[in-house]
Amino acid sequence: MANLPQSLNRRGLVFLCIFLGTLREFGAGQIRYSVREETDKGSFVGNISKDLGLEPQELAERGVRIVSKGKMQLFSLNPRGGSLVTAGRIDREELCERVSSCILSIEILVEDTLKIYGVEVEIIDINDNAPSFREEEVEIKVSEHATPGSRFPLPNARDPDVGVNSLQSYQLSPNSYFSLHVRGRTDGTKSPELVLEGGLDREKEASHHLLLTALDGGEPILKGAVPVRVVVLDVNDHVPKFTKSVYQVSVPENLSSGARVLVVNATDPDEGTNGEVMYSFGDMESKASETFQLNSRTGEVLLGRPLDFEKHRFYEMEVQGQDGGGLLTTAKILITIMDVNDNAPEITITSSITSVLENLPPGTVIALLNVQDQDSGENGQVFCFIPNNLPFKLEKTYGNYYKLITNNELDREQIESYNITLTAKDQGSPPLSTEAHLLLNVADDNDNPPVFTHSSYSAYIPENNPRGASIFSVTALDLDSKENAQVTYSLAEDTIQGIPLSSYISINSDTGVLYALQSFDYEQFQNLQLGVTARDSGDPPLSSNVSLTLFVMDQNDNTPEILYPTLPTDGSTGVELAPRSAELGYLVTKVVAVDRDSGQNAWLSYRLLKASEPGLFSVGLHTGEVRTARTLVEKDSLKQSLVVAVQDHGQPPLSATVTLTVAVADSIPDVLADLGSMEVPTSHDESGLTLYLVVAITTVSCVFLIFVMVLLVLRLRRWHTSRLLQDASGLQGVQASHFVGVDGVRAFLQTYSHEVCLTSDSRKSQLIFPQPNYADTLISQESCEKSEPLLIAEDPATILGKCDPTNNQVRYSSLHPSC
Repeated sequence: MANLPQSLNRRGLVFLCIFLGTLREFGAGQIRYSVREETDKGSFVGNISKDLGLEPQELAERGVRIVSKGKMQLFSLNPRGGSLVTAGRIDREELCERVSSCILSIEILVEDTLKIYGVEVEIIDINDNAPSFREEEVEIKVSEHATPGSRFPLPNARDPDVGVNSLQSYQLSPNSYFSLHVRGRTDGTKSPELVLEGGLDREKEASHHLLLTALDGGEPILKGAVPVRVVVLDVNDHVPKFTKSVYQVSVPENLSSGARVLVVNATDPDEGTNGEVMYSFGDMESKASETFQLNSRTGEVLLGRPLDFEKHRFYEMEVQGQDGGGLLTTAKILITIMDVNDNAPEITITSSITSVLENLPPGTVIALLNVQDQDSGENGQVFCFIPNNLPFKLEKTYGNYYKLITNNELDREQIESYNITLTAKDQGSPPLSTEAHLLLNVADDNDNPPVFTHSSYSAYIPENNPRGASIFSVTALDLDSKENAQVTYSLAEDTIQGIPLSSYISINSDTGVLYALQSFDYEQFQNLQLGVTARDSGDPPLSSNVSLTLFVMDQNDNTPEILYPTLPTDGSTGVELAPRSAELGYLVTKVVAVDRDSGQNAWLSYRLLKASEPGLFSVGLHTGEVRTARTLVEKDSLKQSLVVAVQDHGQPPLSATVTLTVAVADSIPDVLADLGSMEVPTSHDESGLTLYLVVAITTVSCVFLIFVMVLLVLRLRRWHTSRLLQDASGLQGVQASHFVGVDGVRAFLQTYSHEVCLTSDSRKSQLIFPQPNYADTLISQESCEKSEPLLIAEDPATILGKCDPTNNQVRYSSLHPSC
């Protein structure tokens, strides 16, 4: 189905052609026009309406149109003017190439009458094309031995124009060797030829440059030219010649392999192979042939292997230049090698030691070394040096020899070894240097005594420490090494309270650890002053001393000691008296106690632990004073038993107790009447004391009663006087342990005494209560010698024995010596 319209179109075209051919046969006449080529579009060609016998407006009405194919695009009908005009650019040379007369035929159809008219349009040529050559340049080779008159063809020019506008003649640029001859051909064309007029010499002028010009006959005349180069062919009539007979060059020795050393050049005026010079070495040494290479074409002398000024400093060679015809010439090459600073100095340590003792005097030789450089001149001038911060220096001895010596004393404790860098540097540009290293160890000398880590030591140890326990350690350091740094420890010889120190303290000689050989007692001594010596193992040994203070710290290891009331040693019991008329707060007595410990361990407190009648008496917490807690009444029994506890503030606290017996009565007969009826205390100690008291009172009886009453007044006055005097002297005999600290303040204990006088006869006794005396002092040794205990013993010597003046302990009594 798709091919059916195409077959119909083809059939239609065939019928149309047949029909047009039939109409052409019925055409009326031939119309002819002419027009110049290269006219503008729309240029007038001919008046087609006039030649067809039609009016211009009838062209469109009657369907007049151009039906010819091919060239119809060159022309068109102008309906308004009724003329045939150009439809585009017309180039005659393009339409009618190689044809002298160019005529174009077109057909014009009148549709209403179906008539076809033939029109011929002649294209008239204009001189719009200049002669031209196909070659851009023409080269002609002529031997320099060619004879004059020789002819050489030249290329023809082309001109597409016709008639006088076409090519008409040739011209040759003026010269001394060649002329132009134009030869006509049978077809009417002209061929130019080059004619040799004189002899040629290639060495003078190897080529000749000419210009061949072709001209047409148009108006104006157009030209076309082509350059002609005449090459004179060479003949080998010259020998090569070097530019220099001797080539001299100086090259540095560090020139890299393959580098160009120099270029030799031999010239030959001949041409081609006759002028091509090949280079080669002539007679030369084997070292030079191994070192240098020659490029046979370029004449470049190249370095084959590295140069070494120190091995070979000069080379002499012969070079040959030969052309292609066998002619040759020779020249000399002289190559001088220049020294380059390419060799670093060399350091050779001839002799050296690896270890030197410290503290040696300056000037000790450490090493001997030699310095060399294979270069020459300034490149071989070498100087040697070491860093400035080392205690060494270099001294030049002979030639290039140096000796390394100590400049200062060496100290191993500061620097144990030196890595000495020896540097050798030449004076080349740039300079080269070499380093060598020498390791020097500094041997130790025993020049440092042991030094303790502290200028003095102090340590605290608790009393009652276990024997053999480590209590402290000291450390001494020695900056030396090996045996010079081995430290041993020892204690200085000393005594403590007449006993050698070594019996209390020992020290480990290797570690410096101190050990307690005994258990310390704070109450014996509070501190120990020791001297520790540290000694090294050098030869001779060095030592240093340090002081060590050991402070013994108190522990609560002492129970409070009750000074008053004292416990009798004869089995008797002391009695404190309180009248029935005593009011609230009446001071009955005071419990006095001390503690051999110190500090908080010696702070004492008092409390009432037990009473036969609770609520009747109270005890001061810090004073130990026993006072009435209320007013005494009739029903209160004559005998009151109190148990007072004294406790310190240590950890853990320690305590002691004392039993007090207080007699309550308004008169002596009441006391005596009730003495027999006193109940025996439940405590074993209280029953014994009561028994001794009853026996004593019964024994004394009334024999001494009258005597005591007579002397009572005198004794009281005398006793008061002596007590006042004892206020100043009594304090001097009291030991430091009798001071009790309360809240950090030491206060002297108050002692209270009652004057009691007992008289006895064979059957009765009498007891008198004078006014109590509140003396703020302890009983002195002197008063103790005059006093008697309340307990009456069978032997007066026993009573007097309680105030032994040789005994350092002060004994206390509640009885006045006037009894």
